[in-house]
Amino acid sequence: MITLDGSRLTFDEVRRVSTADERVEIAAGAIAAMQRSRAVVERLAAGDAPVYAVNTGVGLLADVRVPPEQLEQLQRNVVRSHACGVGEPLAREEVRAMMLIRANVLAKGFSGIRPLVAYRLCDLLNHGVTPVVPSQGSVGASGDLAPLAHIALVLMGEGEAEFQGTRGAGGEALRRAGIEPVVLASKEGISLVNGTQAMLAVGGLQLLDSETLADSADLICAMTVDGLRGTPRAFDPRLHQTRLFPGQVQSAANLARYLEGSEIRESHVTCRRVQDAYSLRCAPQVHGAVRDVLAEARRIFAIELNAVTDNPLVIDDEIISGGNFHGEPLALQLDAMAIALTVLAGISERRVDRLVNPALNEELPPFLTNHAGLESGFMMLQVTAAALVAENRVLAHPASTGSITTSGNKEDFVSMGMTSAMKLKQVVRNTRHVLAIELLTAARALDCLRPLRSSRVIERVRAELAIVSAPWTGDRALASDIERAGEWIAGRVMAGI
Repeated sequence: MITLDGSRLTFDEVRRVSTADERVEIAAGAIAAMQRSRAVVERLAAGDAPVYAVNTGVGLLADVRVPPEQLEQLQRNVVRSHACGVGEPLAREEVRAMMLIRANVLAKGFSGIRPLVAYRLCDLLNHGVTPVVPSQGSVGASGDLAPLAHIALVLMGEGEAEFQGTRGAGGEALRRAGIEPVVLASKEGISLVNGTQAMLAVGGLQLLDSETLADSADLICAMTVDGLRGTPRAFDPRLHQTRLFPGQVQSAANLARYLEGSEIRESHVTCRRVQDAYSLRCAPQVHGAVRDVLAEARRIFAIELNAVTDNPLVIDDEIISGGNFHGEPLALQLDAMAIALTVLAGISERRVDRLVNPALNEELPPFLTNHAGLESGFMMLQVTAAALVAENRVLAHPASTGSITTSGNKEDFVSMGMTSAMKLKQVVRNTRHVLAIELLTAARALDCLRPLRSSRVIERVRAELAIVSAPWTGDRALASDIERAGEWIAGRVMAGI
């Protein structure tokens, strides 16, 4: 059971709730905080002073007063009108992450909602009711309005949801799960739809996958270094202590460790080659730079996991309207991650080319074939990797610089953070496939060097990989091998090898 208080949610807990369906509850202290802020809302809602989205319209209509008898209808209207997303639905784990982070934000006690609303979000998680949330329609300020509204619709007993493998009406899903719909009170609709939880949920899960890719890239690169009879001299820790970028130091240490004890290395230790190509020799500097970008993204995302991002906020005895919903801090990191992973895929593709291209190495058969000409071998794997890298380069163009004015020019500079997050998903997928191609190609190169064996670590990985993708003995369709190798990478924690 994970307890939410608005201050201590971690990425490990997000993973456990979103993918392993761990149960969630609200901390007792959070209940008191929510009750205090709710009392302020109820007092001000009953007064004559205008309070944004409590007794006024929203966006450009913020100056329009709403009479007391229509305040509940206002909140229902806010949710319904904002639920206008389109496109393929977000994945189940992404929506579960959204609900978890949203419940955590509400539990912090600055949103002015009744504890009941946070309870109901936990009920959806604990009973396996997953709202259907379209992936397109958010500009990342005032947060992820459309995606969050589709979750709020289901809380109201409307919209669509998935329950026990069946997609249908949200109200029916609640009924089958034994959950009562929520009748939203003043401010609760706007508190549910304002925030950065969609881009943070999608981006946070992609961050976890990206960290696995960074670890995997070091190991796969080590296999390529040995397959090309490269030298680990460039990974000497003394060299990297002269620069001290944390990611570079870590990647160099990984590469040196993975290659330790390799028979292949010992077989050419006295060769006359002085330096390897950049894609081998500079791997710590490139992989390490990617690691450092991911580390900064993790730092920013960890702050946002426990930040209040709706508007307006209840602070002390006031309701203050501001802009904590703005997704710019996340959007910039999401774009930086897409650029970093494009670099990671790019250097991996260059290593694949060195493995298969007879013009770039003389010690491996052309395209790693048994019979060049009769067979094409791994020629087309490099072509696929090149196509994926080309697509990544397009997707790496930042969305965060592309603000389009919305809401009658009231919301005149937006983050486009959700676009950044959705682009990143495809970049992560492409990069995983490129690394899978390098993994398969490097394993084949090592086969060509038999009976020499690589290091203990690499030989163990090759044995595990052989279960997923049978060793290549002649031309065959390799599409499914790439997919399975990618899934194998995604499911492993390479740093623990």
